[in-house]
Amino acid sequence: IMSKSLTTIIFVGIIFLASLLRLWQLGTTPVSPDWDEVALGYDAYSLLHTGRDEFGNFMPVVLRSYDDYKPALYIYLAVPSVEAFGLDTYAVRLPSAVFGIMTVIAVYFLVEELFTEGFILDKKKISADQIALLSAFLLAISPWHIQFSRVAFESNIGLSLNVFAGLFIVKGLKRPWLLSVAAVFAALSIYAYQSEKVFTPLFIISLLLIYRKSFAKLSKKYLVSAFIIGSIVILPMILYIGTHKEALNRAQTSLAFSDQTNFLKNDIHRLQTDKANNDLLGLVLDNRRVLYIKTGIAGYFSHFDPNWLFIKGDLARHHAPGMGLLYLWELPFILIGIYFLIFNKYIDKTTKQVIFAWLLIAPIPAAFTNDVPHAVRTLNFLPTFQIFASLGVIVAIKYVSSIKYQALRFSCFAIGCLFFVFNILYYLNQYFVQQNYFYASDWQYGYAQMIPQISTIKNNYSKIIISDKNSFDKSYMFFLYYLKFDPAEYQKLSSHDFGKYNFRTLAWKKDKFSKDSLLVGAPADFPIGVKVKTTIYFPNGNPAMLLVDPKDNLSI
Repeated sequence: IMSKSLTTIIFVGIIFLASLLRLWQLGTTPVSPDWDEVALGYDAYSLLHTGRDEFGNFMPVVLRSYDDYKPALYIYLAVPSVEAFGLDTYAVRLPSAVFGIMTVIAVYFLVEELFTEGFILDKKKISADQIALLSAFLLAISPWHIQFSRVAFESNIGLSLNVFAGLFIVKGLKRPWLLSVAAVFAALSIYAYQSEKVFTPLFIISLLLIYRKSFAKLSKKYLVSAFIIGSIVILPMILYIGTHKEALNRAQTSLAFSDQTNFLKNDIHRLQTDKANNDLLGLVLDNRRVLYIKTGIAGYFSHFDPNWLFIKGDLARHHAPGMGLLYLWELPFILIGIYFLIFNKYIDKTTKQVIFAWLLIAPIPAAFTNDVPHAVRTLNFLPTFQIFASLGVIVAIKYVSSIKYQALRFSCFAIGCLFFVFNILYYLNQYFVQQNYFYASDWQYGYAQMIPQISTIKNNYSKIIISDKNSFDKSYMFFLYYLKFDPAEYQKLSSHDFGKYNFRTLAWKKDKFSKDSLLVGAPADFPIGVKVKTTIYFPNGNPAMLLVDPKDNLSI
């Protein structure tokens, strides 16, 4: 059992480590803000100066943005940092980093509360502090959590709010007034990210069922007040969803079967074959409703694929190059921890139920969506994997320590430590060094370098035409962001074009560009042999963006 002072020192060290890994080079790694980050940043900038979003909506609950109608909480959180540091990448990412650090802190107290009595391992007591410190440490260095804490991902805010909601519900069993605090966090999570609309209600319901006996002993006034406060907080979102049919556009378009024609194409062919063959079983199994269920089940279980979790991840923006979402060294300890949590009779049954309920609910929001498995939609897996791994590490250390042969005991510890250190150093190199080199194109790199150059020569042209296709999708938002275009002026416009800037497809052979226009696009937007005024290169040396003057290419 560790002393209180030692526990405090280690805890502070973990917070420092978590802060370092989330704040160091925050504005430059990843190398560029992506289109969602610049949209959130510009909307925060617009809200700061006009009280409205880019479309002129006053204090919005939901952002129209790219017509994906996403919850607006993040822009409100970004307003103070944009005010303090200006409209730049560091300011836009800072709220996510801060909430990431807060989540590490909250996980310590949550795990300490869940394992309040500790447990017995081989006749020795393992304290709650030990489990909590190790869980918080593993979250502090988690590749999955670092990835999403260093970028303006709204899902990271949702995760943090859910962890705090869980923490205050568990603490509320002893101090009932904290249930109202939990209700506020749970309600706010609905304003953070789309997945929380599914995960949070299921998570809260699960906790109410697991602790139903404890809740039954509490004064009803605490439960009623928590319900009322939570309902008041969530009411604006409910009213918005009820009065705006487009509010669920993003959820609908991300469903795996949103495109019914393509989704059911093969199924229709199979049904026709079943009818022709009088195959009754085939008619049942190939029914579209059964196909929906099969798709959901496959999507759900895809999130437990070790290859996805530990080796390759999914989209480039969701993980470091050559890495999965979790460390490879964690795999055996997670398996040990799961086994130990199930079968150790000294761990409270409700604690087991909470952790496994959390784990099993996390993939549900993504199960029926496309592009599964999906690291953003299932970020709520955290911190379950870290809790399992911490239990596995404690068990492994205990049993390796009991090995009678000193040489074998030393070899096990040495090999384990070397693998641990190598895996972490490899990750840090892949994230902070290699990511900017290999994944720059995935982060829409080049606007920060190109736009200042355009600004120095824009007076020489009456029109600046920028591509809006392929890698230049949503290019208008990058120009609004980097030019800090007056939001009040932009809200008056009926299109994305502003000033001299026109955003459209560059059809080189069809368009007759005026001689006083300047073209901006990717290499694919121009014919081979075009004379280029300026080229912006990716860090790996490949061309990213081209500035082309039609006057220099009259012969093409």
